[in-house]
Amino acid sequence: MKKILTILFFSTIIYACRGDAVSASPTSGTGGSTARFTIANGYLYIVDNQSLKTYNIQNTSNPIFVRRASLNTIVETIFPFNNHLLIGTQNGMYIFNISSPENPQFVSVYSHVVSCDPVVAEGNYAYVTLRSGTNCNRGVNVLDVIDIRDLKTPKLLSSYPMQSPHGLGVGGDLLFVTEGDYGMKVFDKTDPKALKQIHYFQDFAAVDVIPEDNTLIITGKDGVYQYSYNAQKELKLLSKIATNP
Repeated sequence: MKKILTILFFSTIIYACRGDAVSASPTSGTGGSTARFTIANGYLYIVDNQSLKTYNIQNTSNPIFVRRASLNTIVETIFPFNNHLLIGTQNGMYIFNISSPENPQFVSVYSHVVSCDPVVAEGNYAYVTLRSGTNCNRGVNVLDVIDIRDLKTPKLLSSYPMQSPHGLGVGGDLLFVTEGDYGMKVFDKTDPKALKQIHYFQDFAAVDVIPEDNTLIITGKDGVYQYSYNAQKELKLLSKIATNP
């Protein structure tokens, strides 16, 4: 188990590239929308193909496996949100309450057609990308905005056609959506009911993105990029960690 935590620690650094992502006594975690694990309140939550696993890691020298919950669907991603877990699957976004951290409780599910399903959330809204592909059967390529003011009854607010959406992230009034080989789109989400595309960067491939403090961490096919952004339009490359030297 210590080996697993070590691997997850460095994986989180790759996803987050931020000093506050994890700590010696972890309480929370920062990851991308395509992450398959997250840390919240001293517990590690991991999704595999069809289940959610919970580990108590309050004592990092003695992590304890707590339970495994079967989801009976193909699981893609996990994202922490306001004492809840938003789990992206190939047929919907599942919501679990972790007020009792050792016993996540199912709250609701937002269902859709079979598609790959990364998800992020902020405020009253969740943003979900659906993507077609080999592992996603008859999927579509679309960005959905979900009203989650009542987590028991999530409702579709609006949808936007995309080319090949992979990951996404929110930062202030901006929503960043990666399009794989097609680059990355930036939306003004001041009005979540009517997103406005304000820029489209096509000079790099982008798989996932984490915005924080006017900095973007972008994972691509050939490495991890760090960009600064401002005024809604300007991106400046700060650094790159190559994965294929």
